[in-house]
Amino acid sequence: MLFSAFSRRLLRRNSALTISSFLATASVARFPPPTTPSDHIVEVPDPPSVPWHPTFLGAPSWRFSRSFSEGVLPKTINYRSHGDADGDDLLVCPGCGVYLQDENPKLPGFFIKPSTKTPKFCFLSDDEDRKPEDASVSSNPVEEKPVVCSRCHSLRYYGRVKDESAENLLPDFDFDYYLGHRLSSSTGSRSVVMMVVDASDFDGSFPRRVARLVSNTIEEDSAAWKKGKPGNVPRVVLVVTKIDLLPSSISPTRLEHWVRQRAREGGSNKLTSVHLVSAVRDWGMKNLIEDIKELVGTRGNVWAVGAQNVGKSTLINAISKQVKGKVMHLTEAPVPGTTLGIIRVEGVFPGQAKLFDTPGILHPYQITTRLTRDEQKLVHISKELRPRTFRVKAGYAVHIGGLLRLDVEEASVDTIYLTVWASPYIPLHMGRIEHASTMVEAHFGRQLQPPIGEKRVGELGKWIRREYKVSGASWDVNSTDVAAAGLGWFAIGLKGEAVLGVWCYDGIDITVRSALIPDKAKMFETAGFTVSKIVSRADKAMNKTRRDEKMKQNEGPSERVGSDQSLPLDNPDAHSC
Repeated sequence: MLFSAFSRRLLRRNSALTISSFLATASVARFPPPTTPSDHIVEVPDPPSVPWHPTFLGAPSWRFSRSFSEGVLPKTINYRSHGDADGDDLLVCPGCGVYLQDENPKLPGFFIKPSTKTPKFCFLSDDEDRKPEDASVSSNPVEEKPVVCSRCHSLRYYGRVKDESAENLLPDFDFDYYLGHRLSSSTGSRSVVMMVVDASDFDGSFPRRVARLVSNTIEEDSAAWKKGKPGNVPRVVLVVTKIDLLPSSISPTRLEHWVRQRAREGGSNKLTSVHLVSAVRDWGMKNLIEDIKELVGTRGNVWAVGAQNVGKSTLINAISKQVKGKVMHLTEAPVPGTTLGIIRVEGVFPGQAKLFDTPGILHPYQITTRLTRDEQKLVHISKELRPRTFRVKAGYAVHIGGLLRLDVEEASVDTIYLTVWASPYIPLHMGRIEHASTMVEAHFGRQLQPPIGEKRVGELGKWIRREYKVSGASWDVNSTDVAAAGLGWFAIGLKGEAVLGVWCYDGIDITVRSALIPDKAKMFETAGFTVSKIVSRADKAMNKTRRDEKMKQNEGPSERVGSDQSLPLDNPDAHSC
């Protein structure tokens, strides 16, 4: 009845707008993602933006709307089961690169075929005509988003994996098997190795194995090329990401010099170029893109390699946005191991040049590999680093959570400045060395987190000591860093020599290097625990436990005193004040 009434209105007004043209130009309602995680991982394509016009009914008038099915599915993949495809034709998730399957939701790569949506359309009012310029808006094509696996969907919308137990079933990435022979081959397309390193964890995230492999290949192919033999010399571009996390006071020239020095010590002595970038703020992205375009040519391959969680996918999305004007659909999340397979990105560089995003290389010597998801959130650095400086004498120690401790055992000077560069969510503590041995049992897992919980302390490994000798020429600037892979570092400023004892878990890499940031804080921290929500919550829980225990102890004596009051006392003056 509603449809026929609307038709009669259109006929009476002799309008040229037909029902078919109206349905083709109506706006599509956009539905936000669900508020809780679910197995529905379909990404709804964004509709074309149609400006508000008075001829459209208001939002409350949904009773005057109807829906119809377009029957359009995303064209990025063919929907079939994992077992229906042959070896090389298996469908992969465009977000992480894992093989897709729709049979078992507990296995990696699970996805659901998207159902046909029924968008709602509002009718025009009787008294208003639609302007002709609105019809041109609906002719714009709708960008279709690809379907991703349930793990990528959960990471994109909720920042965590959907099923923790399925993480152990994820395939391991063997770099030597998949990429080693390609980078070391003397034939084939030109290769550009884009080594991505995290500025806030340079030594921990630097891919030493890749650097040594590529450096050896360059030396061998260069010698062969000089003798007239085939020699495909790869180009190495070192990209230091997340420089927005470093203090803005640091000099770019000094930082690049420091990066080249650390890269040589890490095994990469054949760098073509070095770029300091921030994919989030688009710092240095244009120079990086122009450099890679010149190196790769029109038929070469660009391989983005690096450790887990250094930001390779974020960097590639930023490159695509700069070149193509739109972001790729690679999944970004502050979770190690987000990318699970090699993903080919085409159309970014000219000609037939291709860009490949590779899974993160596992560095077992990074402390983040032993932490849980909640503990990794405390360690993860998401804002610009701020210094926390202690004025320390010999015989004192400083803790970074329950993960790292530095003892000033001997010193030729009275005072040493220790500046902590780590996540602001990690609480710190300064105290005497003779009391530091009791900190593990008394405060690890409570006031000093991570680890979270007393049981987690033993699961991280054996707590061991290492000894280092450092020296400096000035108190005004930091001269030496003591860095823990995946955590942060101590910056040491002194004018003299000192013997340091560094305590950490067995297997975690500790690096002594020249200072990355020479500055220290203007205000110094005091002895004891630093101000932190973790410390406050732990103190409240401890005080409550002590009050409960004290009340239980006082209940017994009070009852006995109450019963003894009825008995006569031999000498009442003995109990008087």
